Amino acid sequence: MVKTPAEKWKDTIVKYRKQCQNILKISNNIRYAGAINVYGRTLTGIIKSDLTPLLKSEQVKNEFFIISTLMSLRKNTASTVGKLEHVILKHQKIIIVILQKNDITYYISINRKEKNIEKIITSIKKII
Repeated sequence: MVKTPAEKWKDTIVKYRKQCQNILKISNNIRYAGAINVYGRTLTGIIKSDLTPLLKSEQVKNEFFIISTLMSLRKNTASTVGKLEHVILKHQKIIIVILQKNDITYYISINRKEKNIEKIITSIKKII
């Protein structure tokens, strides 16, 4: 049986959701894992159940728009400087890790107390 576009889309979202669930399992210090499209729209996102979000809804929309714009603009330089491996944004309270695969951007927030960010990034790359 041939799947409808709606069924294919649902399957794709389920795949991203499972990836985000697996990313959260990598470390207790991972607060949030989400996937956003090229327009900054959330495809799926999971925050650990015992945590309260640091950003309000409008702040999240703005953050994801900024990140998606950055990732889109970076593509123009990929042929010159090479493919982007990952982005790390260090804030006072959290660390944001951004990875991209096939026009999907993975946005992961991690507590600052995490000591082995590179190991987490390697594990995330295996999942996505």
